Amino acid sequence: MRAAVGDRIVTASGVVGGAVRDGVVTECPHGDGSPPYRVKWSDTGEETLVFPGSDTFVDPDTPMGSDEPRAARQGRALTWDVRITVVESGGSTTAEATVMNGPPESLRGVGHARKSPGDPEVPLIGDEIAAARALRKLADRLLAVAESDVSEAVGHRAHLHK
Repeated sequence: MRAAVGDRIVTASGVVGGAVRDGVVTECPHGDGSPPYRVKWSDTGEETLVFPGSDTFVDPDTPMGSDEPRAARQGRALTWDVRITVVESGGSTTAEATVMNGPPESLRGVGHARKSPGDPEVPLIGDEIAAARALRKLADRLLAVAESDVSEAVGHRAHLHK
């Protein structure tokens, strides 16, 4: 990994559900651009010394093939949380997957699973199937919303490949 002063650096969280952090490289002690780097984080304004791992990437000052400087591009990092609620009753399981802090309108998907009467009682399997179906429906709903937003932005009907 190589970086230069002014490059954007993005690091994924080390914990499940943690936020993605981004910042600007303010100092590169090594002339060849190798780590570590001093980074000013956009979420706190704090400067820290960073020894990047595999969960980190550098967004260079000017992207390859572009004349647009970094300052002219808008960078951002955000986290959307999805809550999955599972209810099981009498061999039937229902799961609801809801985006909790994402787009302004409520996005949700519901999935169902039902065990065959001859199958053994293993609630976890029903939970997994219902949750997977709910997430699939949530993904389809999010793509439909995005397709509508693209259509509105370009002024004609758009189609997203799924």
